[in-house]
Amino acid sequence: MQKIAIMVGSVYGGAEYVAEQAVELLSKKGYQARWFQPAELDAVQTFAADCWLVITSTTGQGDIPDNLFPFYADCRDRFPLLTGKQFAVIGLGDSSYGDTFCAAGRQWFELLTELQGSPKAEMLEIDAGETLQAEDVALPWLAEQF
Repeated sequence: MQKIAIMVGSVYGGAEYVAEQAVELLSKKGYQARWFQPAELDAVQTFAADCWLVITSTTGQGDIPDNLFPFYADCRDRFPLLTGKQFAVIGLGDSSYGDTFCAAGRQWFELLTELQGSPKAEMLEIDAGETLQAEDVALPWLAEQF
């Protein structure tokens, strides 16, 4: 059974709701999906996941939410190579913010690529200006990728 580690960055709970639905969907598909809350690098590495899934909103001026930033900083600073490990990123944002739209997700995608992870697909960007319920876009995408 493949293991999927899920890390979530959320301010108002939208990304967390997507993560709850993702765990349910992936479990039904036969994966061992575990949501790390809060995400800590040592715990995620101990889990020995086959794939990392990052679901994050963007806050402030294109920032990673406070509940996920420590994990991001730890990955950036400790640089644990993910050679061959797959990853996927779902970014939630609002395109009316221009250049910072889904910036947190883009930062994650770039970091996981630098760590030599292998993307399952290009990052999924969900625009709150077009989609009221992010899970309506995220779940079909996840079902296709996994």
